[in-house]
Amino acid sequence: MEITASLVKELRERTGAGMMECKKALGETAGDIDAAAEALRKSGLAKADKKADRVAAEGRIVATQDDRAAVLVEINSETDFVAKDDNFLRFTEAVAQAALASGAADIDALKAAKLASGETVEEARAAVIAKVGENVQVRRIVRMESSHNLAAYVHGGRIGVLVELQGGDADLARGLAMHVAAMNPPHNKAADVPAEFIEKEKEIELAKMSDKDKNKPADILEKIISGKLNKIVNEVTLYGQPYVLDTDKTVEATLKAAGADVLGFKRLAVGEGIEKVVEDYAAEVMKQAGLA
Repeated sequence: MEITASLVKELRERTGAGMMECKKALGETAGDIDAAAEALRKSGLAKADKKADRVAAEGRIVATQDDRAAVLVEINSETDFVAKDDNFLRFTEAVAQAALASGAADIDALKAAKLASGETVEEARAAVIAKVGENVQVRRIVRMESSHNLAAYVHGGRIGVLVELQGGDADLARGLAMHVAAMNPPHNKAADVPAEFIEKEKEIELAKMSDKDKNKPADILEKIISGKLNKIVNEVTLYGQPYVLDTDKTVEATLKAAGADVLGFKRLAVGEGIEKVVEDYAAEVMKQAGLA
C-alpha cells in the first residue's frame, strides 16, 4: 500500500509523533493506521522506561473542582521549558479532569484513570514523553470532598492550595487559599501545633534570654516566655497570621467576623522534596573536548 502524505499527516495528528516515525510505522504495518498508532504507543512506552530514572523536578500544579470535590495534581518534567510546552500543558489539564471525574485519591488510581480520549493517564504520559523528549511524572494528588465551601487555587502553575471552609462563602474560601499559597502556614490552629515543637521553642527562647531576665520571679518569667511562644505559634498557624487580603486583621478575626471555620487545607509546590541535579554544562563540554 502506498504511504501517502495525507496518511502520514493523519497519523501525526492522532499520535503527535514525528513525521519520519509516522512514515516508518505506516510502512511496517502496510498502511494500517490503527496498527501504526499502536506501534507508536508501544514505542512511546519504551522511551518512557528509558527516561524513568532522570530527575523531573520542574513541572506544574493543576487544579479543578465541582460542587462536591476539588483536586490538586503535581505533574513533573525535567525542565521549565517543557513545563510550558503545549503538549505538556494539554496533558496536565486532561489529567486534572480525569482526577476529578474518576474519584481517584492516590497516584496508582489516577494513573489507571481514563482520559476523555479513552486512554489511561499512564498511557498518555508515555505518549507525552515521546513528544517532549523528557521524563514526565504524575507525582502527587490531593483530593477534598465536602458539602462545605471548597476552594482550589493555583498560583503561577507552581503552587496549589485546597481549602475546606465551613460557613462564609466562596470568595472567602478563595481568599484563604490565596493566603495559604503566599504564607505557607504549617498548621491550621494553635491546637494543631505539636507539643514537641512548643517545648523546643521554649528551650530556645530560654537559652536566648539574658541572666538578668532568667533571674526574674517565676510568674514574670513565665509571662515573658508565654508571650514569645504565642508570637511563634501565631507565625506558624493559619489562624494566627495577618490575613493577606486585609493585614489589619488576623485570619482568625476575619473568620470570626464571617462566622466561618477552616476545617482543613492542603498545599503543594512544584518539586518540593525532590533533590535537584545541578548540571555544570561548562565542565561537561570541557570533559568531552578532552580539556579537563
